Amino acid sequence: MLPIILLALSFMTSGCDTDDQQTVTTFTNLILSEEFDTDGAPNPAVWGFDIGTGENGWGNQELQYYTNRTENVKVENGVLLITAREESFEGSAFTSARLLTKDLFEEEFGRFEARIRLPYGRGIWPAFWMLGADIDENPWPGAGEIDIMEYRGQEPTVLVGSVHGPGYSAGEAISKEYTLEKDRFDTGFHIFGIEWGPNYINFYVDDVLYNQITPEDVTGEWVFDKPFYILMNLAVGGTFVGPPNAETEFPQTMLVDYVRVYKK
Repeated sequence: MLPIILLALSFMTSGCDTDDQQTVTTFTNLILSEEFDTDGAPNPAVWGFDIGTGENGWGNQELQYYTNRTENVKVENGVLLITAREESFEGSAFTSARLLTKDLFEEEFGRFEARIRLPYGRGIWPAFWMLGADIDENPWPGAGEIDIMEYRGQEPTVLVGSVHGPGYSAGEAISKEYTLEKDRFDTGFHIFGIEWGPNYINFYVDDVLYNQITPEDVTGEWVFDKPFYILMNLAVGGTFVGPPNAETEFPQTMLVDYVRVYKK
Protein backbone atom coordinates (compact mmCIF):
# COMPACT_ATOMS: atom_id res chain seq x y z
CA MET A 1 0.00 0.00 0.00
CA LEU A 2 1.29 3.46 -0.88
CA PRO A 3 1.34 6.22 1.75
CA ILE A 4 -2.02 7.95 1.79
CA ILE A 5 -2.81 11.41 0.52
CA LEU A 6 -6.27 12.28 1.77
CA LEU A 7 -8.66 14.49 -0.12
CA ALA A 8 -11.43 16.55 1.39
CA LEU A 9 -13.89 13.73 0.74
CA SER A 10 -11.92 11.50 3.08
CA PHE A 11 -12.58 13.85 5.97
CA MET A 12 -16.29 13.87 5.23
CA THR A 13 -16.54 10.08 5.34
CA SER A 14 -13.93 9.23 7.96
CA GLY A 15 -15.88 9.62 11.16
CA CYS A 16 -13.82 12.66 12.25
CA ASP A 17 -15.73 15.79 13.08
CA THR A 18 -15.77 18.07 10.06
CA ASP A 19 -14.28 20.93 12.09
CA ASP A 20 -11.27 18.91 13.27
CA GLN A 21 -7.92 20.43 12.33
CA GLN A 22 -6.22 17.44 10.73
CA THR A 23 -2.47 17.16 10.33
CA VAL A 24 -1.93 14.82 7.38
CA THR A 25 1.56 13.86 6.27
CA THR A 26 2.91 11.70 3.50
CA PHE A 27 5.62 9.21 4.45
CA THR A 28 7.60 7.77 1.55
CA ASN A 29 10.79 6.28 3.00
CA LEU A 30 10.19 2.59 3.80
CA ILE A 31 12.43 1.67 6.76
CA LEU A 32 10.84 -1.63 7.87
CA SER A 33 9.19 -4.11 5.54
CA GLU A 34 8.25 -7.43 7.11
CA GLU A 35 6.49 -9.28 4.25
CA PHE A 36 6.54 -12.77 5.83
CA ASP A 37 7.66 -14.47 2.62
CA THR A 38 9.95 -17.08 4.26
CA ASP A 39 8.24 -20.05 5.91
CA GLY A 40 9.15 -20.92 9.48
CA ALA A 41 9.76 -18.74 12.50
CA PRO A 42 9.33 -14.95 12.26
CA ASN A 43 12.50 -13.02 11.45
CA PRO A 44 14.55 -13.07 14.71
CA ALA A 45 16.34 -9.87 13.71
CA VAL A 46 13.04 -8.03 14.14
CA TRP A 47 10.73 -10.11 16.34
CA GLY A 48 11.10 -11.39 19.87
CA PHE A 49 8.47 -13.01 22.10
CA ASP A 50 6.82 -12.50 25.45
CA ILE A 51 6.46 -15.92 27.09
CA GLY A 52 4.11 -17.06 29.84
CA THR A 53 1.14 -15.47 31.60
CA GLY A 54 2.71 -12.23 32.79
CA GLU A 55 1.57 -10.61 36.01
CA ASN A 56 -2.19 -10.89 36.50
CA GLY A 57 -2.65 -12.14 32.93
CA TRP A 58 -0.42 -9.44 31.43
CA GLY A 59 -2.19 -6.87 33.58
CA ASN A 60 -5.54 -7.61 31.93
CA GLN A 61 -6.64 -10.94 33.49
CA GLU A 62 -5.96 -12.67 30.17
CA LEU A 63 -6.35 -16.45 30.17
CA GLN A 64 -3.72 -17.65 27.68
CA TYR A 65 -0.13 -18.79 28.05
CA TYR A 66 2.05 -17.13 25.40
CA THR A 67 4.57 -19.39 23.66
CA ASN A 68 6.92 -19.27 20.68
CA ARG A 69 5.91 -22.77 19.49
CA THR A 70 5.01 -23.31 15.85
CA GLU A 71 1.57 -24.38 17.05
CA ASN A 72 1.00 -20.75 18.09
CA VAL A 73 3.18 -18.69 15.74
CA LYS A 74 4.71 -19.37 12.33
CA VAL A 75 5.14 -17.94 8.85
CA GLU A 76 3.46 -19.96 6.13
CA ASN A 77 2.40 -19.25 2.54
CA GLY A 78 3.28 -15.56 2.76
CA VAL A 79 1.51 -14.70 6.00
CA LEU A 80 2.32 -14.66 9.70
CA LEU A 81 -0.09 -16.89 11.62
CA ILE A 82 -0.73 -16.16 15.31
CA THR A 83 -3.01 -18.90 16.62
CA ALA A 84 -4.93 -19.18 19.88
CA ARG A 85 -5.66 -22.74 20.95
CA GLU A 86 -7.80 -24.28 23.67
CA GLU A 87 -5.44 -26.71 25.39
CA SER A 88 -4.02 -27.39 28.83
CA PHE A 89 -0.51 -25.91 28.92
CA GLU A 90 1.63 -24.92 31.91
CA GLY A 91 -1.45 -24.43 34.08
CA SER A 92 -3.40 -22.40 31.52
CA ALA A 93 -6.41 -23.49 29.49
CA PHE A 94 -5.36 -21.62 26.32
CA THR A 95 -2.18 -20.86 24.39
CA SER A 96 -1.31 -18.13 21.91
CA ALA A 97 1.60 -15.82 20.97
CA ARG A 98 2.77 -12.25 21.49
CA LEU A 99 5.50 -10.81 19.27
CA LEU A 100 7.41 -7.59 19.89
CA THR A 101 10.30 -5.59 18.40
CA LYS A 102 11.66 -4.37 21.75
CA ASP A 103 15.44 -3.77 21.58
CA LEU A 104 15.36 -4.79 17.89
CA PHE A 105 13.32 -2.08 16.15
CA GLU A 106 12.25 1.13 17.85
CA GLU A 107 11.30 4.35 16.10
CA GLU A 108 10.06 7.87 16.78
CA PHE A 109 7.36 9.11 14.37
CA GLY A 110 6.34 7.71 10.99
CA ARG A 111 3.61 5.67 9.41
CA PHE A 112 3.14 2.24 11.04
CA GLU A 113 0.78 -0.16 9.29
CA ALA A 114 -0.13 -3.83 9.04
CA ARG A 115 -2.45 -5.74 6.72
CA ILE A 116 -4.35 -8.23 8.87
CA ARG A 117 -7.29 -10.61 8.73
CA LEU A 118 -8.75 -10.85 12.22
CA PRO A 119 -10.20 -13.86 14.05
CA TYR A 120 -13.65 -13.91 15.66
CA GLY A 121 -15.62 -15.21 18.63
CA ARG A 122 -16.45 -14.09 22.15
CA GLY A 123 -13.36 -13.65 24.28
CA ILE A 124 -10.96 -13.33 21.32
CA TRP A 125 -8.75 -10.21 21.56
CA PRO A 126 -6.22 -9.46 18.80
CA ALA A 127 -4.12 -6.30 18.88
CA PHE A 128 -1.51 -4.39 16.85
CA TRP A 129 0.05 -1.80 19.15
CA MET A 130 3.12 0.04 20.45
CA LEU A 131 4.85 0.78 23.74
CA GLY A 132 7.36 3.47 24.70
CA ALA A 133 10.91 2.11 24.37
CA ASP A 134 11.79 3.50 27.81
CA ILE A 135 9.27 1.23 29.57
CA ASP A 136 11.94 -0.55 31.65
CA GLU A 137 12.92 2.76 33.27
CA ASN A 138 9.47 4.34 33.03
CA PRO A 139 6.84 1.71 33.89
CA TRP A 140 3.42 1.63 32.21
CA PRO A 141 1.50 3.83 31.74
CA GLY A 142 4.30 6.40 32.07
CA ALA A 143 6.08 5.10 28.97
CA GLY A 144 2.92 5.46 26.88
CA GLU A 145 0.94 3.03 24.74
CA ILE A 146 -0.52 3.44 21.24
CA ASP A 147 -3.16 0.88 20.29
CA ILE A 148 -3.27 1.00 16.50
CA MET A 149 -5.91 -1.74 16.45
CA GLU A 150 -7.77 -3.57 19.20
CA TYR A 151 -10.83 -5.69 18.51
CA ARG A 152 -13.41 -7.74 20.39
CA GLY A 153 -14.06 -11.02 18.61
CA GLN A 154 -17.73 -10.83 19.54
CA GLU A 155 -18.03 -7.52 17.64
CA PRO A 156 -16.56 -8.38 14.22
CA THR A 157 -17.45 -5.04 12.60
CA VAL A 158 -15.92 -2.74 15.26
CA LEU A 159 -12.35 -1.91 16.24
CA VAL A 160 -10.84 0.55 18.69
CA GLY A 161 -7.83 2.87 18.42
CA SER A 162 -6.47 4.33 21.66
CA VAL A 163 -3.62 5.97 23.53
CA HIS A 164 -2.68 5.35 27.17
CA GLY A 165 -0.47 7.55 29.31
CA PRO A 166 -0.14 8.94 32.83
CA GLY A 167 -3.61 10.05 33.90
CA TYR A 168 -5.44 8.36 31.00
CA SER A 169 -4.80 4.62 31.06
CA ALA A 170 -6.84 1.41 31.08
CA GLY A 171 -10.53 2.32 31.27
CA GLU A 172 -9.64 6.03 31.06
CA ALA A 173 -7.69 5.67 27.79
CA ILE A 174 -8.38 8.16 25.01
CA SER A 175 -10.17 5.97 22.45
CA LYS A 176 -12.40 5.97 19.42
CA GLU A 177 -14.24 3.14 17.69
CA TYR A 178 -14.42 2.55 13.95
CA THR A 179 -17.28 0.53 12.45
CA LEU A 180 -16.84 -1.30 9.17
CA GLU A 181 -20.01 -0.83 7.11
CA LYS A 182 -21.54 -3.86 5.37
CA ASP A 183 -18.50 -6.03 6.06
CA ARG A 184 -16.61 -7.82 8.84
CA PHE A 185 -12.97 -7.73 9.87
CA ASP A 186 -12.79 -11.54 10.05
CA THR A 187 -13.79 -12.17 6.43
CA GLY A 188 -10.93 -10.39 4.65
CA PHE A 189 -7.70 -8.44 5.07
CA HIS A 190 -7.72 -4.78 6.12
CA ILE A 191 -4.93 -2.26 6.66
CA PHE A 192 -4.64 -0.77 10.15
CA GLY A 193 -2.26 2.12 10.63
CA ILE A 194 -1.22 5.35 12.25
CA GLU A 195 0.59 8.39 10.94
CA TRP A 196 2.43 9.82 13.91
CA GLY A 197 4.41 13.02 14.27
CA PRO A 198 5.20 15.69 16.84
CA ASN A 199 2.02 16.38 18.82
CA TYR A 200 -0.39 14.23 16.81
CA ILE A 201 -1.35 10.63 16.04
CA ASN A 202 -3.71 9.96 13.12
CA PHE A 203 -5.59 6.63 13.06
CA TYR A 204 -6.53 4.84 9.82
CA VAL A 205 -8.47 1.83 8.60
CA ASP A 206 -7.67 1.09 4.96
CA ASP A 207 -7.87 4.51 3.25
CA VAL A 208 -10.01 6.16 5.94
CA LEU A 209 -8.69 8.58 8.55
CA TYR A 210 -11.14 8.15 11.44
CA ASN A 211 -9.46 9.89 14.38
CA GLN A 212 -6.69 12.26 15.41
CA ILE A 213 -5.34 12.55 18.95
CA THR A 214 -3.25 15.56 20.04
CA PRO A 215 -1.93 16.83 23.39
CA GLU A 216 -5.15 18.84 23.78
CA ASP A 217 -7.16 15.59 23.75
CA VAL A 218 -5.39 13.76 26.59
CA THR A 219 -6.09 14.28 30.28
CA GLY A 220 -2.48 14.03 31.44
CA GLU A 221 1.06 14.33 30.15
CA TRP A 222 1.68 13.79 26.41
CA VAL A 223 4.36 11.05 26.26
CA PHE A 224 4.49 10.27 22.52
CA ASP A 225 7.45 12.32 21.28
CA LYS A 226 10.05 9.54 21.64
CA PRO A 227 10.81 6.05 20.21
CA PHE A 228 8.26 3.23 20.53
CA TYR A 229 8.40 -0.45 19.61
CA ILE A 230 5.77 -2.68 17.96
CA LEU A 231 3.73 -5.54 19.42
CA MET A 232 1.26 -7.99 17.86
CA ASN A 233 -0.66 -10.53 19.89
CA LEU A 234 -3.80 -12.62 20.12
CA ALA A 235 -5.18 -12.78 23.66
CA VAL A 236 -7.94 -14.99 25.03
CA GLY A 237 -10.22 -13.44 27.62
CA GLY A 238 -9.34 -10.43 29.72
CA THR A 239 -11.06 -7.30 30.91
CA PHE A 240 -11.49 -5.86 27.41
CA VAL A 241 -13.44 -8.80 25.95
CA GLY A 242 -14.52 -11.09 28.79
CA PRO A 243 -13.99 -14.88 28.70
CA PRO A 244 -14.82 -17.13 25.76
CA ASN A 245 -18.03 -19.12 26.00
CA ALA A 246 -19.32 -22.44 24.70
CA GLU A 247 -19.93 -20.92 21.26
CA THR A 248 -16.34 -19.68 20.83
CA GLU A 249 -14.61 -21.88 18.27
CA PHE A 250 -10.93 -22.82 18.57
CA PRO A 251 -8.37 -22.57 17.15
CA GLN A 252 -8.60 -18.92 16.11
CA THR A 253 -5.90 -17.35 13.93
CA MET A 254 -4.79 -13.79 13.26
CA LEU A 255 -3.30 -13.62 9.74
CA VAL A 256 -0.75 -10.86 9.09
CA ASP A 257 0.18 -10.18 5.47
CA TYR A 258 2.79 -7.53 6.25
CA VAL A 259 4.05 -4.95 8.71
CA ARG A 260 5.59 -1.77 7.27
CA VAL A 261 7.03 1.42 8.72
CA TYR A 262 7.66 4.59 6.71
CA LYS A 263 9.52 7.76 7.57
CA LYS A 264 9.45 11.11 5.77
